[in-house]
This record gives sequence, structure tokens and C-alpha cells, in this order.
Amino acid sequence: MAQSGYAEGSTVVIDYRWAEGQYSRLRALATDLANRQVTAIVAAGGAEVALAAKSATATIPIVFEMGGDPIALGVVDSLSRPGGNLTGVSSLSVEVSRKRLEFMREVLPSTKVFAVAINPTSPTSDSQLKNLRAASDSLGLSLVVLKASAEQEFDSMFAAVHEMGAGGLVFSSDPYFAYRSQQLAALAAHHAVPAMTQSRDFPLAGGLMSYGGDFNQSHRHAGIYAGRILKARSLPICQYSGSPRSSCSSI
Repeated sequence: MAQSGYAEGSTVVIDYRWAEGQYSRLRALATDLANRQVTAIVAAGGAEVALAAKSATATIPIVFEMGGDPIALGVVDSLSRPGGNLTGVSSLSVEVSRKRLEFMREVLPSTKVFAVAINPTSPTSDSQLKNLRAASDSLGLSLVVLKASAEQEFDSMFAAVHEMGAGGLVFSSDPYFAYRSQQLAALAAHHAVPAMTQSRDFPLAGGLMSYGGDFNQSHRHAGIYAGRILKARSLPICQYSGSPRSSCSSI
């Protein structure tokens, strides 16, 4: 937003809301912001936040930031003509969950059973699990599905990896996991579980490896879009994948 000429506390006021990982609270938080008649809503926490914001208002401009396909999730009608009051950025990291399983197989070629971590409260959990099962079938692997949607479930999830005979743990793309990289890396080390997430913060904290979009770049794009909204400019939807193939389609 600074690039667009806005500075918090000086030329713009930012009113924050945080659901603390509880997706069930998102709609109420989004409705509260909509009732305050804010100029714009930045839904920068994944598909869950974007869908909550969309349900709260059909008039206030919304900038989403997510890893899933905004069309498949019903956030927009199309990339070239999104329609409604939403625009935003997608890293498409949800679509590459299967690549994490493939990379884990390369690192552990003798392993035939892997565990996958799914947040059952996420709107992308079913599609990700479907992609992971397809990848495991093509690789001749077996999957153990572990579900967690609260921090107190993490320790038992890592313990279950060995108990179920899995050789490694692959995390699906989900903001709840991505923003808890230090905790997950510590548990992976404690339980001696090779694990892989979408966030670069995970290996930086001591985890094995990661594969996914660049959060810094997607945050930056979302901030630029918010600044443009404040200047009442027309916006595109940008698909950011962290590669030179990223593209934007104008409205």
C-alpha cells in the first residue's frame, strides 16, 4: 500500500480482525467489518476468509489472497471478468499439494506409505485430498489421512505417523498450517518425522522442506490492489505462483 501512496495511521486507517485459526468465526468478523462501512476489505487469509467476506457484503470492494482456484471455489465468475465486488491474488498452492507428495517420494524412495495432514474445516480439503490420492495411485503409494484443525491436535497427529507405519508426513495447503510453521517444525523434530509443508517458514524453522507460493509476493500484490481500490482504479485478478509464468488478466 505504501507503493500506492498510503501509510497506516497517516493516510489510511487499517482495522484488523483475527480469527485465531477458528474458521467458524470468520463470517461474524467479516460482517462486523461490513457493518462499519469500511472502504475496502482485504481478505488475506485464504479461501475461507474470502468466502466469509463475500457472504458479508455485495457492495464493499474485497481484495482476496488465497492458494486455491477462485473460480472453482465460487469466489469469482472468471479470471478475465470476475464480476461482483471481488478481485485478488491466487498463488494456486492448493493445486500443487500433490507435488509435495512426489518430492517426498524422491527424498524417501524406499517409503511406500505416507501420511497426509488435512484440515477438515477448509473448503479446499476435499479437492486437495482427491489430488493427493490420485498422485499416490500413480506413484504406487499408500496414504494415511490425518485430520487436524486445532493446535492441541498436532502432537497426536505427529505421533500417529509412526503408529500407522507411515514414513513421512505431507501437509495440505492451508493457512492454519502455514502460519504455525515453528510449532510444526518443533514437533517434526521431536517425533523424528520427515515432513513437508507449503510454507518456506517451515524449513527455516528446522523442518525438512517446503513447496508452495511465495507469501511475501502475494501479500505485496494484495496490498497493491488495496491501494488501487482506494484510488478507484479498475483491477485485474492476478494468479501468482512465484514463477515467471505468473499472469494477470484485465477486467
